[in-house]
Amino acid sequence: MKVLFISDLHLKAERPDITRAFLHFLTDTARSANALYLLGDIFEAWIGDDAPVPEFEPICAALKTLSDQGCMLYFQHGNRDFLVGDSFLQKIGATLLDEKQLIDLPIGPALLMHGDQLCTDDKEYQDFRSMVRNPAWQQAFLSKPINERLAIARQLRATSQQRATEKTDEIMDVNAVAVATALSESKVELMIHGHTHRPAIHYAQLNATHGTRVVLGDWDTSLWYLSCDENGLTLVDEAIG
Repeated sequence: MKVLFISDLHLKAERPDITRAFLHFLTDTARSANALYLLGDIFEAWIGDDAPVPEFEPICAALKTLSDQGCMLYFQHGNRDFLVGDSFLQKIGATLLDEKQLIDLPIGPALLMHGDQLCTDDKEYQDFRSMVRNPAWQQAFLSKPINERLAIARQLRATSQQRATEKTDEIMDVNAVAVATALSESKVELMIHGHTHRPAIHYAQLNATHGTRVVLGDWDTSLWYLSCDENGLTLVDEAIG
């Protein structure tokens, strides 16, 4: 059994090279997988399933084809695409995951997260996250005209980028206690997440001898994915041509 994990592609019209790389990944690498997990921020922004993005249609078609061929697709909300809804998931043939999702892998159980909720030192971001994840806020936002939603999304993104330049790398990374707590509460020793754009496999995350945390990489100059089978975990880095 082969399972793949990706996150943080940040697909957008301005980066057709990433779209092309993803299409190749879906039709080539992922074709041999039994399951593909999309762990958030697949899109740079998502303002609702009713807001068409023509540039994403080939991606949707390729995901649906992969699903129809027998590869199980799973989607987890990120901090950019938390408004992905049932309509889009049905369109691509994917199942929505909880923001903390336990799964069974060929090597044992694992906890999946996008990862932003682990950045607890960034109090400002966590307050913002609580606001936009509130169902009342989301309902109010989705009730607005598409043009207005686009304007709000651009403003929020500009503000976020500005604030990020004022924060240290340590504040924007995961908190070690939050990681250990999540692993302990879930009673597992493997966590897989994205968000921080710092791909690596970390050990001793629960204590001095236990706990592994795999951080998925973002797609920019390279495409990153995690492959898991009976032989273990492999974090793969390939150039985006």
